[in-house]
Amino acid sequence: MPRRARVIKREIKPDPRYGSVTITRFVNKLMVRGQKATAERIMYNALDLVSKQMKRDPLEIMEQAIKNATPLLQVKSRRVGGATYQVPVEVRPERGTALAMKWLITNSRARSGKSMAQKLAAELSEAAQNQGATIKKREDTHKMAEANKAFAHFRW
Repeated sequence: MPRRARVIKREIKPDPRYGSVTITRFVNKLMVRGQKATAERIMYNALDLVSKQMKRDPLEIMEQAIKNATPLLQVKSRRVGGATYQVPVEVRPERGTALAMKWLITNSRARSGKSMAQKLAAELSEAAQNQGATIKKREDTHKMAEANKAFAHFRW
């Protein structure tokens, strides 16, 4: 990060099938060892499975899952004196969606199942219905922030 100039954000192109920048960002996070074609295939297969299962538009399901998994608060460590406090801070919208995507992928990988596409489809459908491990992670993050709101005056 430069000290003086602002960092210029790269423009992400929308994906070819749905024309969504969100799906492109999700594919980029899903990608392992630079294998973008494999990540795209997994993503599209998962969206096809979810749309068959829930009988709704896959893009709509994806947006709902990310929206439900996005945290509003998180805790950051702040050292004051000799003690370290967990200070609750609000999450910027861009970071919130990035965290939601990361949690969806992590919990999909941790699932037991056949293929990654099936695991991702199951996690997306559960998150769209406000259930599953990803939603639990968001709830735990909010509980942690709520429990430490006494230290909110240490915010910087």
